[in-house]
Amino acid sequence: MGHYNTDTISELANQQMRFAPQAVRHRQIAGAEALLDQVDGAKAYNFADICKRLTGYRPERTDTGQIAGTDLIHDLRCFIEDLSESLKLESNDFSEPLLTVREVSEKLNVSAKTVDRWRNRGLASRRVLVGGRRRVVIPQSTLDRFVETHRDEVDRSQNFRQLSDEERERIIFLARQLASEGLGLTDVSRRVAQRFDRATETIRYTLRDFDSKNPQNAIFPTNGTRLSTSHENLAYDLYSAGIPLTDLARRFGRPKSMIQAVIADVRARRIKSLDIDFIDSEEFRLPDADRIIRTTAPEYDEPDSTARVPTDLPAYLAELYNVPLLNKAQEQHYFRLMNYLKFKASNLQQDLDLKQPKGRPVAEIEAILKEVAEVKSLLIRSNLRLVVSIAKRHLKPGANFFELVSDGNMSLIRAIEKFDYFRGNKFSTYASWAIMKNFARSVPAESTRLDRFRTGFDELFHESDDARGNPFAAEMVNTAQRTAIQEIMKELSGREQKVIACRFGLDYGTEPETLEQVGNRLGVTKERVRQIEVRTLEKLRRIARRRRVDIPGI
Repeated sequence: MGHYNTDTISELANQQMRFAPQAVRHRQIAGAEALLDQVDGAKAYNFADICKRLTGYRPERTDTGQIAGTDLIHDLRCFIEDLSESLKLESNDFSEPLLTVREVSEKLNVSAKTVDRWRNRGLASRRVLVGGRRRVVIPQSTLDRFVETHRDEVDRSQNFRQLSDEERERIIFLARQLASEGLGLTDVSRRVAQRFDRATETIRYTLRDFDSKNPQNAIFPTNGTRLSTSHENLAYDLYSAGIPLTDLARRFGRPKSMIQAVIADVRARRIKSLDIDFIDSEEFRLPDADRIIRTTAPEYDEPDSTARVPTDLPAYLAELYNVPLLNKAQEQHYFRLMNYLKFKASNLQQDLDLKQPKGRPVAEIEAILKEVAEVKSLLIRSNLRLVVSIAKRHLKPGANFFELVSDGNMSLIRAIEKFDYFRGNKFSTYASWAIMKNFARSVPAESTRLDRFRTGFDELFHESDDARGNPFAAEMVNTAQRTAIQEIMKELSGREQKVIACRFGLDYGTEPETLEQVGNRLGVTKERVRQIEVRTLEKLRRIARRRRVDIPGI
């Protein structure tokens, strides 16, 4: 028996083959074929009505349910084939020509698969004996009716043409070009299909078939395989640094869609691995906690006109005295806000599913943590002068003042993380105690370490003149030069800017790259990178001379 989609039609066919006389089965085949031409695949039909139409009687059961039109079309075709097979008919028993599936495909210039699809869409077929073998055949009149009622579908199938060798080569060539730009199989198939006026699935099958037969020269040699963990992290870091997805897809030999999925996975994993520590409070769980806590901060106190900036501080430390001090109400507000934001981020982090990471929760956590960083930065800036004040009191001969300040800053940051605002204490009291406790350990330990490794040349070294210039002045000059370089680079093209930035490490947090590394990033040879670099440096010299900018090395 055929494979039915519904049990009710299957049971009906079995009953008719076992108990209905041959003459009745002949009439039922004709009735089923007539019904098949009237079924609409978009509608649903009651089995009782179908049974009445085929057999002349209604079933005793009333809960037979509805049958979808597409399922009914398929099952009626199986019903006709099974009943015709049960009659043990031969081709000579028909008064009209019978066509096999192959003969129909040759007559209409379509594939045998297309004819099989038509059978599932309403082309009624029989199972009869042809030359001693049981074959699936289609009567000529049945085929004519199907062609007449499905003219558009038949015309589309007849207009389909097989790929020629020349056309297949052109498709492979264009697909390889698009794949080199970082496009995946789906995007490449769609674009090539539009270019050659072909079905997307036809192009997809052609490309997959080529890759399977030519693994050494495949268009997508690593399609579907994952990157290693180290490469996934590298791809995320490069994307975070501003490298386009197209460059990353070319560099790692993966489609852009896969690189996007990798970046989303790494992004979620890193968010999930963060240790979000906070000072908990019952008020965070109130229904209107967001409205109560995320309010406008209290106003600053009146500026203290008696505050005096020490004269022996460098300029960037003196700037700290321009940041106003927080009063107690402001401290309570900002510490409560910071810990509440961490509380929200922690709850979202716990609900994050790494198996199916969603972009919205990850983006929400990142936005909250960014707001936490802003509040924390404000608290640090507002208390940095406290670190300077305590460091000056612990300064001893031979000690480095800036190392003390740096060490004290770390103590300040830890104090901000651990401060329990709910107890009502002022933060400066807690932070002063934490910084002095740290200095009480680190300053004697550093002195002991220096004494242990002191040599006879140290005194001579301290007495010798330092020929180096002022480091703060050098830093200002370096900043000015970098600003000038960034300004004149605006006159370069995009590729020239990328080559110079990569070769000399001009972007923040990057190191200079070799010619080969830049070539791999841009998809060109290292000799081409060298040519672009020489030409661009000469262009920068001309721009610098025109602007009268003195930049060493250019």
